[in-house]
Amino acid sequence: MPPAPRPPAPRVPAPRAPAPRPVVAPEDALARVTEFADDLQRRRTVRDFDPRPIPEGVLEQAIRAAASAPSGAHVQPWRFVVVTDPTLRQRIRVAAEAEEREFYSRRASAEWLDALAVLDTGTEKPFLEDAPGLIVVFEVHKGPGEPRPYYVKESVGIAVGFLLAALHQAGLSTLTHTPSPMKFLGEILGRPENERPFVVIPCGYPAVDATVPDLRRKTLDEVLVRR
Repeated sequence: MPPAPRPPAPRVPAPRAPAPRPVVAPEDALARVTEFADDLQRRRTVRDFDPRPIPEGVLEQAIRAAASAPSGAHVQPWRFVVVTDPTLRQRIRVAAEAEEREFYSRRASAEWLDALAVLDTGTEKPFLEDAPGLIVVFEVHKGPGEPRPYYVKESVGIAVGFLLAALHQAGLSTLTHTPSPMKFLGEILGRPENERPFVVIPCGYPAVDATVPDLRRKTLDEVLVRR
């Protein structure tokens, strides 16, 4: 009989280190954040991908950026699974489309389907095979060798935001795909029970003829409240 897994070591206060100093001069702050915001305004969700490969190391560095996100109690409850194998991507597509057929035919309310109409989405998900890379993000819950996490969805959501921004900085297009339920992802990718799928992010370069819905984002005045 194999030995029982060792429980996580008790957590104690970490040693202190100097806080990082700002690297942007106050007089440059507005220009820097405006440039960043302008660049992110150009980011759009893409569903049609070119097959050309992603440059070596780009996904790893983008995930490194994502893993710098803050998390509840600094437990860092995330796992990023990079899928480039065509056979696995095909299996993920087949399983996702099965769930999507259930969603569109039975699970989704009329109100939900009406909200999705503007995006012109359906049960077919070719981007899961066409995109040269998929990043499947998992929440990591308590398990052998893993401590209990806190504010899991908030923590993983922040990390995903960092990841999307990093991939955009690298010139890649992305899509956030959330088939429901997503348990099949853990089964296909051989992940343990305490890892729960959060989102699938196809990424790559947009196809030559790719188009996106011409949608309007809310203005700053619509989302900003001052008190």
